[in-house]
Amino acid sequence: MAEKHLYLSLIPQALIASMLEPEAFGSYYAVGSKAHVKGEAIFFEVDPAFRSDDFPFHLMDERCITQPDGAPKRSVYLSIYRVLSRIPVSALGNLYLVTNDGKTLELPRSVYAPEPGGRLHLYQEFCPITPMVASRSEPHEFCNAITDPSHTVHVPRLVFSELRIGALATDPENGAADDLPYPNLAHLRDVLYELKYNDTKPSKLVLKQVKEGVLYRMVQGGFYVGDQTDFAFYRFPDLDELENRYRGWWRSAQVTALE
Repeated sequence: MAEKHLYLSLIPQALIASMLEPEAFGSYYAVGSKAHVKGEAIFFEVDPAFRSDDFPFHLMDERCITQPDGAPKRSVYLSIYRVLSRIPVSALGNLYLVTNDGKTLELPRSVYAPEPGGRLHLYQEFCPITPMVASRSEPHEFCNAITDPSHTVHVPRLVFSELRIGALATDPENGAADDLPYPNLAHLRDVLYELKYNDTKPSKLVLKQVKEGVLYRMVQGGFYVGDQTDFAFYRFPDLDELENRYRGWWRSAQVTALE
């Protein structure tokens, strides 16, 4: 019998049981069985031993079975609401990044070491909210602030990536930004300038919602998931790795851009 997998999808948020291996699931989930739907996907593989009364795991046994024609069951939805907040970080395995034409990149957990302070950051949040946020805080510190229940506005758990801003990280007013694809660069410069010189807040909203896709080609450092008690880092390959070891995925990922 084929192995059963648990996947935590972030776009959209869902817990899904499947008999497909991660790469095949990524292709199916991003493109669809008849290649008529396209869209990036990001998902974690969840520890198959994870169980919680919050989810109807009996459906995994009842419905995630080989089909009469011998095909594996591709997806059984167990939940589509508040999934991330009900699965602990410790139960999350590898992270998978899928392009809009179904190519999948696997990222294992890495050891996180914060960089020295002094530069500004730009974060794209994926779940449970989807804004773009500029910050003076390094990723772990940023995650702690966003998930702090003592703050009026917070979330219980957060998944996000850091985006490259080049020279604007140290000189938001005059730094070169010719290769940055973000909309309204003047606004981004203003936000970063305020953070560096005037604003008392450690973070500031740049875009309320990123609607145009996942900016894989602008990822710097990697992806992060965390809350007040646990934090995990998934290192994004460097340019040499992307151009050689992951060339097919990288060529596909570079197509995505903000309009």
